[in-house]
Amino acid sequence: MINGLISNQLNKSQSFIKETKERIQKAYKEDNRPWVVGYSGGKDSTVVVQLVFEAINELPKEELHKKVFVISSDTLVETPLIINSINKTLRRIQDEALSRDLPIETHKVKPMIKQSFWVNIIGKGYPSPNQSFRWCTDRLKIDPANQFIMDKVSAFGEVIMVLGVREDESATRGNVIRSHTVEGKTFMKHSTLSNAYVFAPIRNFTLDDVWDYLLSYPSPWGDDNFELHRLYQDSSSGECPLVVDKSTKDKAGSCGNSRFGCWVCTVVSEDKALNGFIQSGHDWMKPLLDFRNWLAGIRDDRTKRMKYRKHGQVYFNEVKIQEINNKSYVLIPKKSNRPKQLIPFEDYTIVDKDNLSNYISENEIDLSTSEDQKLLVTYTETSLEGVNETKYAQLGLGPFTMEARKEILIKLLTIQRELNHPEDPHYQLISVDELKEIRRIWFKNGEWEDPIPALFEEVLGYSLDWEIDDRPLFDKDQISDLEFLCDQFKVDLNVVKKLISIEKEYSGYKVRRGLTEELGKALKQDYLHLL
Repeated sequence: MINGLISNQLNKSQSFIKETKERIQKAYKEDNRPWVVGYSGGKDSTVVVQLVFEAINELPKEELHKKVFVISSDTLVETPLIINSINKTLRRIQDEALSRDLPIETHKVKPMIKQSFWVNIIGKGYPSPNQSFRWCTDRLKIDPANQFIMDKVSAFGEVIMVLGVREDESATRGNVIRSHTVEGKTFMKHSTLSNAYVFAPIRNFTLDDVWDYLLSYPSPWGDDNFELHRLYQDSSSGECPLVVDKSTKDKAGSCGNSRFGCWVCTVVSEDKALNGFIQSGHDWMKPLLDFRNWLAGIRDDRTKRMKYRKHGQVYFNEVKIQEINNKSYVLIPKKSNRPKQLIPFEDYTIVDKDNLSNYISENEIDLSTSEDQKLLVTYTETSLEGVNETKYAQLGLGPFTMEARKEILIKLLTIQRELNHPEDPHYQLISVDELKEIRRIWFKNGEWEDPIPALFEEVLGYSLDWEIDDRPLFDKDQISDLEFLCDQFKVDLNVVKKLISIEKEYSGYKVRRGLTEELGKALKQDYLHLL
């Protein structure tokens, strides 16, 4: 009786997989549009790549008429063990495809250096991502993958995206898949990319179907699917899929709870990925977790952030005044990792909004530094009932200060020096190209003392071949003279530096189109003209 049940279940499973592969083969032969298969290293994408590989391999050679591109996204901050595993798998898939003469190519897509995580954080001062400001997904995952897809669209006219999405994965995912499905059609129209279509061969798979297949059918390129299963054990998290759709990125949620996301993800309050690896015996990654927690913790620290936005815009965040035991407190609400705070009202300096500019000028306050003056800006607002109400607000926060960016860089380089990656002795947390781009950005923004080469050598003990053209315009004495002149004539030093940097950037061009516009932007920054 038991043997009969097992046999029936096995036959049912084999039939289900056979039907899936036949559906893949039919879709492959339907037209000449190349396929782009997304691979993240997780269970669902592994199933898709393995099924496509097997289905294509079982076709007659004369029917292998178009390319299948297997792509993985490397954000440059992937969890170390996972990116090593993905790299090995891509090499194995490519080698096996070549040995069987299959039209399969593997590729790894990466963000442009100018858009990398560390260039945005340390170079431009972007605050670390959170749920309300998830700037990372577009820059690190969606844009690189979409660029690859659109390159193929340019070459072939149209492409088919083959993705490991399942209706069973979540109610939201199921609704998204069904909303894009056209009855009787094999392919779904991509919601944001023109001339791109989506094929979801495992959309009807359950979680049990996924693991039944992986543990019953060996990897054709020699990976250990049982090792993948062990990776998921003792974890309630899933995988971070290849994201190619800006319209659904927010519905997809964060990958911070995933074993296949970024090691430095600050969107979630707790990084289960790193915690899971460390608890499984990979103690060498503990410094990464500590750094990630520290980076998340300083995000809303007012001493780490400038008091105006990237392009100089000033804004205000209203705060509530709460009375407790006849004493007034400023209520700072809970946000991300920051707990709710009650700060005595008397600790603040109250400044009328109309007098803010004069107060900042008279007290020589630099809104770009780490100093937090604990200002409360007060103003009057008329309610719908015609009642005048006194409101209080803090200056809103902008990018990380230069002091904070240097602190982040030093900590990151220190961890890189001390990290003992068991599989890669040359593993880097930040690349040389990223450091050079950060240096360029700092220099452009007036950091003329050029600290990065010295910081790098001090922490890591050796020097790099830095570009000569990026050397400082002025030496320390000349910078001191400039600071003195700016102070004497009450001119903002940061603006003077910005203007000089803009002029240098445009020097040497016969036609300097755009120079006047850039100078105008520097002079019109809000913080220079506070009302």
